[in-house]
Amino acid sequence: MIGLFLKSLLGALAVLIIALLSRSKSFYIAGLVPLFPTLALIAHAIVAQERGMADLRTTALFGLWSLIPYAIYLLAVFWLSTRLTLWPTLLLATLGWLIAAGILLFAWTHFQPTP
Repeated sequence: MIGLFLKSLLGALAVLIIALLSRSKSFYIAGLVPLFPTLALIAHAIVAQERGMADLRTTALFGLWSLIPYAIYLLAVFWLSTRLTLWPTLLLATLGWLIAAGILLFAWTHFQPTP
């Protein structure tokens, strides 16, 4: 239970840092904070401890492939932000992420590469 509480504190700290950075001269750094591998560190530690190093490598490889849906999300936000208001931009970008993530999951489960 304490571990879960500490993990939630990390999330709250990340949100606080993003909020503070978004008000600063260096507001663009707020886009870097969510990419700090807080959750990846937790996930990788759990996978390695419960499944071993080979599965950790597979998890890392899948994590690399998962950058594609995130890149699609960011490209959509970049392109749509000049054409739409905030909420349609974020909604459509998220839809792009969901579609790309679905394709990635389908491809991974059917053609899983090995590291």
